[in-house]
Amino acid sequence: MLNSDFADARKVTKSEVTYRGKVWEIARDQFELAESMLTRDYLKHPGAVAVVALNDAGEVLFISQYRHPVAHSMIEIPAGLLDSLDEDPLAAAKRELAEEAGYMAASWQVLVDFCTSPGSSSEAVRIFLATGLSPALKNSYLRTAEESEIEIWF
Repeated sequence: MLNSDFADARKVTKSEVTYRGKVWEIARDQFELAESMLTRDYLKHPGAVAVVALNDAGEVLFISQYRHPVAHSMIEIPAGLLDSLDEDPLAAAKRELAEEAGYMAASWQVLVDFCTSPGSSSEAVRIFLATGLSPALKNSYLRTAEESEIEIWF
């Protein structure tokens, strides 16, 4: 999902999964860098999307959602994981905007691709700009788990 202009994959001589969870894995890779062999553990992440959704007044849509790892309700833009490694990021962004905020958009643009913590995770996030907002079909998504308490405002 990242721009490949600066791709610089090094030869991995050994790779193993040391933990496999519901969403991600912890990997241990051995690779050569600067004539040395290094071993690094990192979070193998499926990738994610986020949406900066603007209404006709130019206001940004935010959600408030409980995040257990930091024990806080966080104010965020709608975002979520890719459901599979081959899921189209735009399709995922459309799904997340509808699931989390109950909106769909007429226009979509890629704003930026970035890695959240490239020293310890393979997570790449594509952020979209969504405009021309309108309500999604009512009850098109059922909010469960952490999404069940989402609050939405501009």
